[in-house]
This record gives sequence, C-alpha cells and structure tokens, in this order.
Amino acid sequence: MSEVKHVEFKKQSPWRIKRYYLYAFATVVSIVVPWITINGNHFFLLSFDKMKLHLLFVQFDMQELYLMPFLLMILFIGIFGITVFGGRVFCGWLCPQTIFRVVYRDFIETKLLRLRRSIKNKQKEPDMSKPENRVKKAVAIAIWSFLSILAASDFMWYFVPPEDFFKYLANPADHMIMIGFVIGVAVFLIADIVFIKENFCVYVCPYSRVQSVLYDEHTIMAIYDEYRGGKIYDEHHHKLAKSQKEVKEINGENALCTACESCVTVCPTHIDIRKGLQLECINCLECVDACTNVMAKFKEPSLVRWSSEYETAFRKGKTQYFRPKIIGYIVVLTLVIAGLIFMASKKEHMLLNINKDNRNYYIHVLPRGCDLKTDKNCKVRVDNAYIFLLQNIQKTKMKYYFEVKPDIKVNGKLFVKSPSKPFWVKPRVKNKDILVISTYDKLVSNPDNDTIIPITIHAYALDKNGKPDKKISVTRKATFVFPREDLLPK
Repeated sequence: MSEVKHVEFKKQSPWRIKRYYLYAFATVVSIVVPWITINGNHFFLLSFDKMKLHLLFVQFDMQELYLMPFLLMILFIGIFGITVFGGRVFCGWLCPQTIFRVVYRDFIETKLLRLRRSIKNKQKEPDMSKPENRVKKAVAIAIWSFLSILAASDFMWYFVPPEDFFKYLANPADHMIMIGFVIGVAVFLIADIVFIKENFCVYVCPYSRVQSVLYDEHTIMAIYDEYRGGKIYDEHHHKLAKSQKEVKEINGENALCTACESCVTVCPTHIDIRKGLQLECINCLECVDACTNVMAKFKEPSLVRWSSEYETAFRKGKTQYFRPKIIGYIVVLTLVIAGLIFMASKKEHMLLNINKDNRNYYIHVLPRGCDLKTDKNCKVRVDNAYIFLLQNIQKTKMKYYFEVKPDIKVNGKLFVKSPSKPFWVKPRVKNKDILVISTYDKLVSNPDNDTIIPITIHAYALDKNGKPDKKISVTRKATFVFPREDLLPK
C-alpha cells in the first residue's frame, strides 16, 4: 500500500500543473474578453482610431484620459506589491513571455513534435545536426509563427476591436499601419520565443533588477533548504560538492541532497537554485517539483521549497505574510482603485467646452433707432458671446438646450438668446457654434469699471418626452461682463 502511494506521489507535479491551469485560464480570458460587449462597450479598449477609452464596459472620450494614470498606478503598485509578497511570481505565473515559452518549448517542441526528449531537462538543446530534427524545428517555428500572428492580433484587439479589425483586414491597403503593427509584434514574438528564449528574462527585462530592491527576508520564493540538504556552494558561489558523497563529506551524514541536479536541469533560466537568491529566478517552482519527486523516494519533503529566507535560511520562525509593508501596498492599492471608481463615476455623458469671445460685451438699443427717453418699448440689451464645442457621445441623435444663472445676486435676470431653442446633434458629431447670453436689466451699477459676474451655464439633453435627461447634463463655469454705467445708453 505504501509503495502505491509512493508511486502516485512521485508522479505528481503540483506546481507545474497549477501553472498550466492558470496559463490556460489567462489565455482564454485574453482571447474572449475583447469579444464581450455591453451596449457596444468593451471591458477594456484603448482606441486611437476612434479616440475612445472603454473601461469596465463604460465609454470615455480622449478628454477623459485622466483615468489612465490610475490604471498605470494600479498596474505598477500591484506588480510591486506582488513582488514584495511572492518575488517574481508574476514572471513565472502570468508573464506572457513565460507562457509563450512553455507553449513553444514544452508543448510544441517536446509533447507535439518530440524534438526534446523531456520537459524535465530544459538545459539540453536538441541536436540540430540530425536532418529529422531540423525538419521538426522548421515545423515548430511554422506552428509558432501562426500562433504569434494570433497572439499579435489578440493584442491588437485591445486597441482595435474585433468588429473593426476584421473589417479593416478586408481593405488592407487602407490600414497598413494596423497590419504592419500586427506583423511587427508577430516577428518580435518569433524572434523572442524561438531564438532569444529565457535570455530575455535574464538580460533584457528590467523587472529582475527592480525585484532586488523590493525583496525582504519574508518574501516568498523558491529557496533551497541548506540546513537539511547541505551546503553545495560557498559564499562566493564556488561549487563545493559535485556528488552525494562529497555533500556528506562536507556537511555530514545527515545532509540529504543527492547531487542529482534535477532542480538544475529543469530550470528554464539555467540557474542552480542551491546557490541562493538569484535575479534570474522567475519563481516558476519547477525546481520544487523536481526535488519533490526525488525526495519522495526517500520519503522526505522537498529540499527546495516555496518559502522565505526568514523561515528557511535564517530559521527565525514562520513567514509573516501580512506584514506592515504588504498591508501598506494593500492600502495604497485600495485607495487608488477607490480613486479610479470615484473619477469614473464622475463621467459626463456629453462633451462641452465653452470659451469667452474676445470682445467683452455687445450693447444694443432695441428696436433699432428708438428713443429711450420717449419710447416706453425701447430697451437696452447687453450680450456676451461664447464659442461652444459640444459633442454628442451617445449612440442616438440627441436634442440639447442651454440654461444660465448668475452665481451672485444681481438686479435682474440673464437668459440664453442663442440658441434659444433646442438643437439636434448627431451621434459622435462635434457641434461648434456661438452661445449668446443676454440681459435687458441693469444687473449692477458701477460708474468706474466693467463688472465681471460669475455664472453657471447648464447644458442638457431632452429625453423622448421632451423633458431634461438627468443623466446627460453638465454645467460649466464662465463669466458675464456687464459694462460700466457711462457706456450704457441713457
């Protein structure tokens, strides 16, 4: 019975299988999400073509890109927080580079084409002197080239939605920038995954340099238990023991490391985890699985664990997962997310810019030619002109209207002279026109200077019943200039 359990335990590779499940889930999500729309809006879409941002199925105009800094802060704070907590776990579990390398090396080259003998040995490259291996390599590159185009297209769908992407493909001559971008990304993926390989993680990616600043003694990582396994390298990373016999001679008979180097050959970045913390480690935990299978033969736990230096190397006690630094990251990330939600909730459902005309005011005596002293119907009207730019960001034709009110107490009323009636604006169309705000009253009495009166301009859309739509409503602050007394006709 114990022998059966031993065999079952030996066959298990829990971390690798869990990673594969996460890779499959991330792949499905990344492909499916661009196709999901609610009321024509995407979960995330940054369209430079239509100058729109879709976030959580809400559409924002480019003027509302103040949300982008929040998204970038969430991205970087999240990754930094994950690094403090679990090292380069992002690299091993979520990074597209790692996922693509697993697909190409472990699935295409190893499982599908048998170009590599085993996924347990990632350091031995195939013998390309054999003709059959060269054919298999060409087939592997061809398969990956197709997948690279698919991956590049999927990436493009977050900037050009699928419904537009395939329409544009029907007229390639008119959309060469998009097609060139897809081809460029695909070529990069082929060069990166087939030829550069994990050298990208080791030498190119800046994340490995950043992580060393973020680590502390409680950071979880793949770590070799030197107390149980024995010392293999000295402090200068010079190898002390190359065989199990040498391990025991140096560390004593209780040292458990067999010097089989299964943890070394399985490492995708070609490091020896027994040296200690190394920038090249991506926390894929392949070495943990390899050592687990070897130590299972001796009914011992793995010598390589996903643990912290505090617990494994320093033997100070249990790892503190929710320490002040982690709590700080959680608090900051929560505040940024709350800020994003708050700012997104302030989204305006119409775009409106209002700028004062160069001339302060216009004075009219109406009807023209009348005598203010003798004609009771003769009035003085003061006009202020504004240039407004209004865009209907709804999907249907909307009718808009303006209202105005002063922000301070004045001796009279202001009204919108033009446009005096609701006007229609087609969807996605910008309407530029003149807004004229007027008064027949002597708002203030100032014999020395013109008076600047702060006002609020309210623009709103009318619903199907001809009533103001509370959702499509914005206000803008402006000023109304009233002339000094000696400029007004007597």
